[in-house]
Amino acid sequence: MAKFKLHANDPLAEDAMNILENSGLFEISAEHYDNDELKKKLDGVDFLVVRSATKVKRDVIEAGKDLKVIGRAGIGLDNVDLEAAKENGIEVHNTPGANALSVSELTMGMILSFFRFIPRGTYGLKDGLWEKKKLKGHEISGKTIGIIGFGAIGKDVAKKSRAFGLEVIAYDPFIKETDMDVKLVNDLDVLLENSDIISLHVPLTDKTKHIIGKEEFSKVKDGAFLVNLSRGGTVDEEALYNALLDEKLCGAALDVFEVEPPTDELRRKLLQFDNVICTPHIGATTFEGQRRVGLEMAEKLVNVAKKLKA
Repeated sequence: MAKFKLHANDPLAEDAMNILENSGLFEISAEHYDNDELKKKLDGVDFLVVRSATKVKRDVIEAGKDLKVIGRAGIGLDNVDLEAAKENGIEVHNTPGANALSVSELTMGMILSFFRFIPRGTYGLKDGLWEKKKLKGHEISGKTIGIIGFGAIGKDVAKKSRAFGLEVIAYDPFIKETDMDVKLVNDLDVLLENSDIISLHVPLTDKTKHIIGKEEFSKVKDGAFLVNLSRGGTVDEEALYNALLDEKLCGAALDVFEVEPPTDELRRKLLQFDNVICTPHIGATTFEGQRRVGLEMAEKLVNVAKKLKA
């Protein structure tokens, strides 16, 4: 029986690619193409595998006349046009929990780095400075963290936060109860008004676009710290800039941006604040996390292919 043609536009970990190869179900190609070139390469492709780098929008989907399955290795689906996929009868699969540990660890690293001046202390020493008296930090134990989005990542952040002695509030309209030592609230304003640290862990959808904006910043507890490791666009970055300028926030930690790379004027101004620490969208980028993502994706695709063959 003929094999399915699978193209990995964003290749998976080696172990995962081996699973796909050894299944005997696929004829595999793995190379990254930009969207214009990708559309030309989709002829005859049944399975398309991507991570976050490839944007599988309507034009790509409609160019893939033979597409049956899109595999998104990772949690976010904002780079896949789900409506277009549904209209064209294409299954979309992702790996929502596989990289939770990587993202939650970076979240805690961001928080500790800010409150204990780790980046500034490092670069100060490299520049020949000894700022011991200036870098009096804060303990996070006893503070309250508000987690927006209580899925796999949010829950793992809550677990780690409790281990550090933080009180935890969580807001997620889809979660009504939990057996964790966490206070669930059904009103985002309650979380904003009572959190010393606010951490976002939501997908980017029409409902979460700018879930934190000008109005929300006006309700935030004075001197709060914002962490965004979810998706660019969940925070209105112009409103964030103004909240920092007005000293409504004590600072922010950002791994994601509405414009990536953040090279436009607004993002450049945002990054100039001394109390903003940032990383280039690396929340899920660990060897262990990417291996788990790849293995889970590969196993899902093999199972889907077997069902399609049946």
